Amino acid sequence: MANNHRVERVAQQILREANDIMLKDVKDPRIDGVTLTDVDVTGDLQEATIYYSTLSDKASDREKVEKGLNKAKGLIQSKVGQRLHIYKTPELRFKRDPSIEYGSRIDALIAQLHKNDSQSLADSESEE
Repeated sequence: MANNHRVERVAQQILREANDIMLKDVKDPRIDGVTLTDVDVTGDLQEATIYYSTLSDKASDREKVEKGLNKAKGLIQSKVGQRLHIYKTPELRFKRDPSIEYGSRIDALIAQLHKNDSQSLADSESEE
């Protein structure tokens, strides 16, 4: 149980430090507008997957962001390693956060249901 708590603490620290590093130290214009949303760390603290979201939904912008993050990965990992006081710095991986798109899809479906309900209500009132 204590080990699980440590993994969560390390994940929170990595997220906080990586956000700060990206804001202050990384000057790559390809990663402007990128938000780091979550970090998953393996139980042995060897690997960390950092989830990110972007403002744009265009595939070309997604590619640019991915290339920019992969280019900056070494700098971010070394700076995170300097700031965290653990034996070995986890290897960082960046992955697009699918929860943002999933939430948008759910919102669109709910809006469509409301539209259909109001339309069927209007149709039933006009028949009376």
